[in-house]
Amino acid sequence: MSEPIADAPVDDERVDDQRPEDQSTEDQAHRPPAADGDAPGADELAFDVHELPGGALAAVEAVLMVTEEAVSAVQLASVLALPTDEVEQILAELAAEYRGELGGRPRGFELRHVGEGWRLYSAGQLADVVGRFVLDGQAARLTQAALETLAVIAYRQPVTRGQVSGVRGVNVDSVVRTLTTRGLVQEIGTDPVTGAVRYGTTGYFLERMGLGSLDELPPLAPYLPDMDLIDVDDVSGEPV
Repeated sequence: MSEPIADAPVDDERVDDQRPEDQSTEDQAHRPPAADGDAPGADELAFDVHELPGGALAAVEAVLMVTEEAVSAVQLASVLALPTDEVEQILAELAAEYRGELGGRPRGFELRHVGEGWRLYSAGQLADVVGRFVLDGQAARLTQAALETLAVIAYRQPVTRGQVSGVRGVNVDSVVRTLTTRGLVQEIGTDPVTGAVRYGTTGYFLERMGLGSLDELPPLAPYLPDMDLIDVDDVSGEPV
C-alpha cells in the first residue's frame, strides 16, 4: 500500500514577493480606461482664455459687458482661471484704453472702480447726451423730496428718520421707505441713546452714483447742520 502524498510545502518567499503595490498595479492594468469626464479638473482645463480670440483682455471685457453690477477682480479671476494680479493689470489697462491714454480715441464708455468692484459706465463727458436719451419720457425718477432725503442720509449718516425730518422740516417716513425699497439706503443699527433706527447708504448707492467710496461725494456736508443739534422728534412730535 502506497504512502499518502504529503501536502506540497508553501513557498513563503514567493507569496511575500507579491507586495500590495504589485497587486494594485495588476488590478489597475485590468481595469477599463476611465471616461473623459472622470479626469480631475476637467472643467478647469476646458479652455485657456489666452487662446481665445482677443485673449484675456477680450474675455474680461465680455464678462463686464453682461454683468448687471460691479464685479471684483477676485470674481473675474475665479471665473476666468487667471491670477488676480493679472486681472487687476488687465482692468487697469482697459480703463486706460477706454480713456484714450494708449493712443486710441476716447470711447463713449469708461471702466470705473466703484464700491468693491468694476463696471462699465457711459463716459462722464457725454452725460448730457445719454441723459437726454434715458430720461426722455421716463417717469420713474426719484422725486425732489426723495433726492433731498437721500442727500441728507448720504452726507450725515448714520442718521435717524427724526434727524432727517429735522433737517427737511417735514415727515420723511414714506420717503425713507421708498429709498429702502429701491436699495439706496439701509438700516445700520440703532441710536445708543434713543434706540431709534439709524440709516445709511448702500453699496448700490455708490454704484449708481459712480463712486468708489463716500469720500468722493462733492463737498456739500459743511452746508448741512450738525446732527447733534437736531431734535430726535419728527415734525409730528413722535420719536422715530
